[in-house]
Amino acid sequence: MRTVVALALFAALAPAADPLKYEVEMTNDVAYRDDKDADKTRHKLDVIVPKGKKDFPVLFFIHGGAWKMGDKMSFSKPAKQFAEHGIGVVCPNYRLTPAVKHPGHIEDVAKAFAWTVENIGKYGGDAKKIVVGGHSAGGHLAALLATNDDYLKAEKRELSDVRGVVGVSGVYVIDPRVKLFHDMFGDDEKVCKTASPIEHVSADRPPMLLAYGDKDLLGLPDGAEAFAKALGKATADAAAREYKGRDHFTIMSDMKKADDPLFRDAKDFILKVTK
Repeated sequence: MRTVVALALFAALAPAADPLKYEVEMTNDVAYRDDKDADKTRHKLDVIVPKGKKDFPVLFFIHGGAWKMGDKMSFSKPAKQFAEHGIGVVCPNYRLTPAVKHPGHIEDVAKAFAWTVENIGKYGGDAKKIVVGGHSAGGHLAALLATNDDYLKAEKRELSDVRGVVGVSGVYVIDPRVKLFHDMFGDDEKVCKTASPIEHVSADRPPMLLAYGDKDLLGLPDGAEAFAKALGKATADAAAREYKGRDHFTIMSDMKKADDPLFRDAKDFILKVTK
């Protein structure tokens, strides 16, 4: 049986009583980049918020798709569930390979995150309560944003703007020997190392909840465990957790259900780290 890393962070999580459900307001296709070279589709994001609530925490969630495909709408149903429970969600698109290679994806994500910090207050959210999350390739981008602060600094933001990370079946090591990564990252060892979140762990990294399914893609569970272990050795607060009966896709799609274990854990985590 796989050993699950569970540090103080996850041990401290306790099921919280669900608040009254809120109505949901969704604003689609907001441009976070509008210069002459902006992509009309990929430089857009959606904002999903609990109607009437103020100063709510925010989940900035990045879609997956192997850095080559995918869309912000893939998280729309789970986003609605979070908003109903008082947590706003921002879902950005970003340019995909082959249009860009690394670091194009993460540069777009950093720009969308900066937009969120600067603008979420207009939608009722609290810019000091933003948790970054993502699924698959989006999990990689979320973790990279929260560990390698070069991208945030380029947008005049700081690592302290990220209150936590929810990685769902994320990729935390970019191995130059794996051909799967070559189209997006190339095979240069230094580039791949810089693109690997596990290479940027230190004590000042934000708390992380790293989820994976018991039927997930090969290598992802071990990667989450290794990343959580590395963070723990650096005295950062992190937990990796396996979710039974979930594969690489259902682990995210099932978060649209209020009784889904990962939805409840993610909700409790977000509320805890944004207190």
